Amino acid sequence: MSIIEELYDICQKELLKWCSAMTRDPLTAEDLVQEAFLRALTNAEMLESLRPQQRKAWLYRTVKNLYLDRYRRASFELILDDLPEKGQETQEYAKVEADQLLFLLPPKERILFVMRYFQGYNAAELGNIFAMPPATVRSCLSRARKRLRAAIRPERFQKGEQNNE
Repeated sequence: MSIIEELYDICQKELLKWCSAMTRDPLTAEDLVQEAFLRALTNAEMLESLRPQQRKAWLYRTVKNLYLDRYRRASFELILDDLPEKGQETQEYAKVEADQLLFLLPPKERILFVMRYFQGYNAAELGNIFAMPPATVRSCLSRARKRLRAAIRPERFQKGEQNNE
């Protein structure tokens, strides 16, 4: 069994589930996971030199980067004709707002935040996936929450910063 077949057997379902939650679209998730495995095929020699946990982390990073590239490309191509009228909230508009908030986070914090709070992984599991101590994962998540709070209510955090000076 090749290294890619082994990775596919071990990670494909988990990656697909994770990516589906991240993209909120099973078809897009399937495309991204397939593309990641195609990239794994072209990088098989490099993957063989990694430990099993590093291979898994490489796949997660690859899927995440593919998603970010696709998301950025799509956002450049969007035409804002379909924005709802003033005062009208739709689920699509709320999703766009949530996505925009998440993209305020650095990539590492964003992916940890999504996996922790949208997919239910705990700090120990995330630490295993990304080869980080659980305390580092918790620290990254704490920074992510602070950044999101500051983005949602910037006036509150600006006042807090002034009081700390």
